[in-house]
Amino acid sequence: MLQAEQILQERYQLQRQLGRTAAGRQTWLVKDLQTNEQVVVKLLAFSPQMQWEELKLFEREAQVLANLNYPQIPRYRDFFSLDTQTGAGLPWFVLVQDYIPGNSLQELLEQGKRFSEKQVKDVATQVLKILIYLHELSPPVLHRDIKPSNLILGEDRQIYLVDFGAVQDKAAFTGVTFTVVGTSGYAPLEQFWGRAVPASDLYALGATLIHLLTGVAPTDLPLKDSRIQFADRVSLPSGAIAWIEKLTETAVEKRFSTAREALKMMESGLVKASPDRLASALKKIGKPAGSRIEVNKSANSLEIRIPSREIKIGRLLFISAGLVFLAPLARFILWYPIGLIFLLFIVFNLLQYCGQNYQIKFYGDVFEIDRQIFRFTYLRHKGYISAILGIFLHGNGNELKLGIRSHNYSGNYSHFFGDGLSDEECAWLAQEIQDWLNYHK
Repeated sequence: MLQAEQILQERYQLQRQLGRTAAGRQTWLVKDLQTNEQVVVKLLAFSPQMQWEELKLFEREAQVLANLNYPQIPRYRDFFSLDTQTGAGLPWFVLVQDYIPGNSLQELLEQGKRFSEKQVKDVATQVLKILIYLHELSPPVLHRDIKPSNLILGEDRQIYLVDFGAVQDKAAFTGVTFTVVGTSGYAPLEQFWGRAVPASDLYALGATLIHLLTGVAPTDLPLKDSRIQFADRVSLPSGAIAWIEKLTETAVEKRFSTAREALKMMESGLVKASPDRLASALKKIGKPAGSRIEVNKSANSLEIRIPSREIKIGRLLFISAGLVFLAPLARFILWYPIGLIFLLFIVFNLLQYCGQNYQIKFYGDVFEIDRQIFRFTYLRHKGYISAILGIFLHGNGNELKLGIRSHNYSGNYSHFFGDGLSDEECAWLAQEIQDWLNYHK
């Protein structure tokens, strides 16, 4: 265990732990013994439970911060690793950056503070100017996790954007695996599909402003056509409501395209409420034609059954070829244990390929993902709904499947299902699950 007063790299003396951190992560307020200043260190433990994507995100955060220079973004100072002896049995990666004295907007909300229209407009203005800087870099930098806990109201009354742990440098993004990032309620749906764009940060800002105005987290507000319903809870001019609604449009193309445009429209007050806004709003994605997926929803549960793939001519040929290949080996298979093991392996894979289906259930605070062969469950993953971080898509360029990212005491985990679904089925199912979770988390 790292402890107060411990010195890292013969320079950084730990003072006290900050905030609420996930397993394998710590954040400390530290004294820089060389400059006699207070700084913040973020630590990531390199443990067997750690997902490789977490290390990549941590390193990316350090690389991106090292190249940023904006007064309302904490300045990068150092990046290094600790050996197992210093890290009490685990190697740690350490990021050092400026300390911003103040309170997060989330802390202020939890203390019962309610933000006025003027205060919310000031927050929006300052964050949009930060986003203009980030998005107009070459390549653009997307934060991907704007929310009240990542916005600090400093002692100088300025708003600071912190925690670049989900940052995406567009030049470095290769796209074959979509890393789960963002926070449910603040991140738009396309972000959980691995398709974040600058307008995704604008959606998160809009959801944050709604939280500040209403005092209610976006996940606890009702949805209609996947849109956050908040207008009846605030006293704002119709133009201001319309401006926030445009930030939080479900469809990317209906939002402001850039932070600069959003700021200009807010300052000019040119956004007007449309009388037929609900009629023209983006409709929910419907079930794709011909899909054999079954979805059953109720107030207390969600059940999804993804049947096995249809056996087509190509698969029949694949099975036939496998049997022809095995026939000459019959004597070897019958007489040698290793041959029998090989046969069982081949049979299991053939059955899995042709007869595998999925049963996904959400009920109470539990979710279950059952892998089945002809309705016989051979593998089950379980978790808590309250621990779900998000729904996302995972792909290898030719085929997509869905994933649920959740956390427990030992780290973050991804649970995959739905091999072989079409892009349309993946998008529809992701929306169905996310909509249900928005009402029940």
